Amino acid sequence: MANDVLNSLLKEYQQKKLSAEQQADIRKQKYYDLFPRLQEIDHELNFSAISTAKAILSSTDSNAIFELKERIKTLTQEKESILQENGLSLSDLKPHYECEKCQDTGYTINSQFTTTMCTCLKQKLLDISFHQSNMVNLQKENFSTFNENLFSDQPNVEKYRSSLSPRQNMKIIQKKCKQFVEYFDDSSQKNLLFTGSTGLR
Repeated sequence: MANDVLNSLLKEYQQKKLSAEQQADIRKQKYYDLFPRLQEIDHELNFSAISTAKAILSSTDSNAIFELKERIKTLTQEKESILQENGLSLSDLKPHYECEKCQDTGYTINSQFTTTMCTCLKQKLLDISFHQSNMVNLQKENFSTFNENLFSDQPNVEKYRSSLSPRQNMKIIQKKCKQFVEYFDDSSQKNLLFTGSTGLR
């Protein structure tokens, strides 16, 4: 079941990513038609980037590599100038992803090339889990709305088998729950177990 949910979400991500990139291509072509020099610059930039990579791999003299990098810098500045003069920016030519962090893939890659699930995908999985668990009222029922004054401050050893008042007990429970959430990703931490009569919330 969990794999089905994840696979379904990843298909949605693929569609979002594809849509964002298609829209970017449409915008880019529109700007190319309006400002033909932009397309010429992009072609030159692509050629220069390839030439630079080849020069580095073939150990060409440093002067040639430096000239190629300077050419790329000059072309980029010209491109930015054309865009700015027409009220645009480089971002207008790029895909507008819903999540820039993972670029609508659901996963991020760090400097060590380790793949990690993006926070946006984690949140979607949590939202689905909450919904399936009938935990749909989190806007009103959360730590910030917890009201300790709803519980008695009078201890009742006979009823609760504790010298603590219900209010003191709930404050301790709240603290433990907050600690659990704060260190949720720490595998060395213990889980929580809630017990009680059937039907209690």
